[in-house]
Amino acid sequence: MHRRFSLTAISSLVFLGLSTAGPSALAQAGPDIFVTPVPHAPFRGMVKVERSIVQPDGSVLRLKTAREIARDSRGRIRNESRSMVPFSSNQGPQIVRIHLFDPETRTSIMLDPQAHTFTSMTVNHPPATVPPRLLYASPTGSALPPNEFAKEEDLGMRELEGGPVHGVREIQTVPADSSGVGKEIVVTDEYWYSDDLRINMEIVHNDPRSGSVTMTVTQVTRSEPDAALFEIPEGYKRPTAGQMR
Repeated sequence: MHRRFSLTAISSLVFLGLSTAGPSALAQAGPDIFVTPVPHAPFRGMVKVERSIVQPDGSVLRLKTAREIARDSRGRIRNESRSMVPFSSNQGPQIVRIHLFDPETRTSIMLDPQAHTFTSMTVNHPPATVPPRLLYASPTGSALPPNEFAKEEDLGMRELEGGPVHGVREIQTVPADSSGVGKEIVVTDEYWYSDDLRINMEIVHNDPRSGSVTMTVTQVTRSEPDAALFEIPEGYKRPTAGQMR
C-alpha cells in the first residue's frame, strides 16, 4: 500500500517555525520530510532543500539548505531545522533547532544549539508509528477529496538512493474566482515514497502564486546511527526565563 504524509496531519513537533531575520536565517518551513518513529528500520541521511519564493514584485528568490535526519532501531528520531541561504551562497546553513523523539517514553525534546539549551515534554499524541494517510483519504484509497478540482496521478516506480520509491502527483485546480490572481491556478504536489524506509524520499510542491519547493533525501546509510544523536548533548541545560524564545 502506498502511504504518504499529510502536510497538515503531521505533528507540529516536527515543524520548527519560520525566522523573520532575512534569507540567511530563514528556517525551512512548508512541506517537510517527516521521519516516522518506526522501530527496526535504522537509517541516517540528509534532506536537500531547494526553494523558490515569488516576491510581490514578481521576482523570484531562490534559497537552499541541507539538514540531517536519522532514526535508530528503537524508533527514536532526529529532525534538524537549518537556516536557508541564497542559492548562490557557499556558506553552510546554520542549525536552528533539533527535534528528538523517543516513542518508547513518548518524550519530545527540542535542542537549541546556539544557546546550548533544551526543553522536553511527554506528549499525549505522539507521531504515528505507521505512515498516516492524508486527511482527505477516501474509502477507495484516493488521497484527495473527490471533486471536480482535484485529481491524482500514479507516477509509477523509480529508484532513489538505492531503493524503489513509488510516486503520486496530486493536482488541485483553483478556479479564477478564488485564486486571488484573477485566473485559474494549478497547484501540484509530488510524493515519492519508500516502503522500505517508510518515509517520503522526495516531495515536490509547486504553486505559481507563491513558488516551489523540492525536498530530496540523499546520502542515505541504513546502518545503526550513533546513539548520541538521539540524546541531549553534554552541557545543555534547561533555559532560564530570559533565554526562552
